[in-house]
Amino acid sequence: MIKNRPSLISSSALISLLALSSHAIADQNCVLKGNHPDETKHYIQCLDQTIEDLQRDHKMWVNKLTMDIEKIKEETGNSQLLPIFQRSLKNQERYLEDSCRWRYLQKMPNATTAAITYKHCEIEILENHIKVLQRPLN
Repeated sequence: MIKNRPSLISSSALISLLALSSHAIADQNCVLKGNHPDETKHYIQCLDQTIEDLQRDHKMWVNKLTMDIEKIKEETGNSQLLPIFQRSLKNQERYLEDSCRWRYLQKMPNATTAAITYKHCEIEILENHIKVLQRPLN
């Protein structure tokens, strides 16, 4: 039986939000202007904000794809897609953590450089995964 669930947001509205979010992230510029602790702190905060923005964008794309996959399931009866998609998300998260962790550990004992390296890695992997999620299902 197909159940109609009210959606909090339509697909077209979600796509518009995704486009705006991607544009906002592209405009985020973090520049380390010097070695002063206050400048480094500001730079790390900027990287943190970029990561938060990317995580929000990532979550929106995951939600959109989940809705699209659920629609495919309702239309075709193919129930294999969603569990595999969810598993891929877990594997992607593990990949991000492990890939960035070894880079972090390689920069120790300088905790500041290590943290910045981890954040750069996280940003790059999130950006790349968002690009993958943006690819059409067709």
